[in-house]
Amino acid sequence: MQSNQPPPGGYHHGVQAPYGYPQYPPGPGFPGAPGQPPPVVQGYPGTYSGLPVQGQPNASVGAVWMPAPAVPLNCPPGLEYLSQIDQILVHQQIELLEVITGIETCNKYELKNALGQRIYFAAEENDCCTLNCCGPSRPFTMKIIDNLGQPVIELIRPLRCSSCCCPCCLQEIEVHAPPGTPVGYIKQNWDLCLPKFSIQNEAQQDMLKIVGPCIPCRCCADVNFEVMSNDEKNVVGRISKQWTGFVREAFTDADNFGIQFPMDLDVKMKAVMIGACFLIDFMFFEHTGQDRH
Repeated sequence: MQSNQPPPGGYHHGVQAPYGYPQYPPGPGFPGAPGQPPPVVQGYPGTYSGLPVQGQPNASVGAVWMPAPAVPLNCPPGLEYLSQIDQILVHQQIELLEVITGIETCNKYELKNALGQRIYFAAEENDCCTLNCCGPSRPFTMKIIDNLGQPVIELIRPLRCSSCCCPCCLQEIEVHAPPGTPVGYIKQNWDLCLPKFSIQNEAQQDMLKIVGPCIPCRCCADVNFEVMSNDEKNVVGRISKQWTGFVREAFTDADNFGIQFPMDLDVKMKAVMIGACFLIDFMFFEHTGQDRH
């Protein structure tokens, strides 16, 4: 497997570093050069050094990354982290500009394991016009990066109808891992009473189903979307929107989610379930500045 690590001494002048690595000439005095602090990629928090584990001298405060596990056979690069876990905690970051002015900004999320170690960081890519004109129904591209700043998952949401009365143009997200390689889809299923979705593989074959509550909002309690077997007879996982307190719920759209799935589920389907969590967030829990003020 081709290594994602930069060559010794960094990338020299005239050689383009891959996406996620900063551009700098080799030598002392530059972040990331030998003997210097690790670099920070613009737009993404945290430190991207070789082994970002707790206790590392250069690890940034509050950004404890999960150690990289061994890579399973036929695992897309970067998804090996998912092979070791059966749940993910998704924490949306609070954007102060959005809280104060009501101007919609790109969403950013931390994805952590049950120990609180960061697995990935997700950042929406969008323009100001789309953010503030389309609101929660907006199309977007979401880049999910690993501890080296390398994009490992890409979520693509097209512009679709937000009304359940229009079954011909329902919500969906396409999941790539790595970017450019489709591994699955999340597609909304039309239903008069319940929010329902299909989790599909790269061939667009249904693998799992998601069924939500009739009213996907609840004061002072979690809201659960059950992940079901394809025949909808057995519950195999859950996506939960967690209650974060009255103040945060009322004045921000920064939500917390929990994703549970079987440990032995294909890592590609685990990646698609991450995409399903973001689609559920935008459809049911993302509020514009006008809604909050």
